[in-house]
Amino acid sequence: MSDIVVLSGSPSEFSRSDSVLKYLGTLLKREHFTVTHISIKDLPHEDIFQGKFDSPAIQDIARLIQNAKGFIVGSPVYKGAYSGVLKALLDIFPQDVLKHTPVLPIMTGGSPSHLLAIEYTLKPVLATLKGHNLKGLYLLDSQIDKYKEQPIIDDDILHRTKKQLQYFIEIVNNQASHVV
Repeated sequence: MSDIVVLSGSPSEFSRSDSVLKYLGTLLKREHFTVTHISIKDLPHEDIFQGKFDSPAIQDIARLIQNAKGFIVGSPVYKGAYSGVLKALLDIFPQDVLKHTPVLPIMTGGSPSHLLAIEYTLKPVLATLKGHNLKGLYLLDSQIDKYKEQPIIDDDILHRTKKQLQYFIEIVNNQASHVV
């Protein structure tokens, strides 16, 4: 079982979203969490696009998420929303896959005008899956250098990101201490 599951919804080979998510995974490992990083691009495309909710690969991922103490999901903004391939995957998960699970949603985009995409597109679908949404993070592409080990290059955003991650950790630990 993995303490935290991190899901990247970016289909790009070299993605800013993915680099930020991997960085957060590294920070979580330093806090002694086990982290499983899943990238949408590594999943069986046929299963996702044909809606095969009963495929072994999809069921394994759903089970991994259901058993996790926390879930982080990220995507670039495409046409004012998260990636379509992420939507296709989320659509075939069980309705309560995130039940009682703290969720940290993250989106990256080229413009501040897409800031509300996280509120109006990603968070509602995560709530439908019964996730406990945290505030979430929106990072501009200009604040990320995807080729660096620590990809967040804006100090204010880095501070805010670490603060949100710390809050996520507190929620995960608090929730874990109440499980009988």
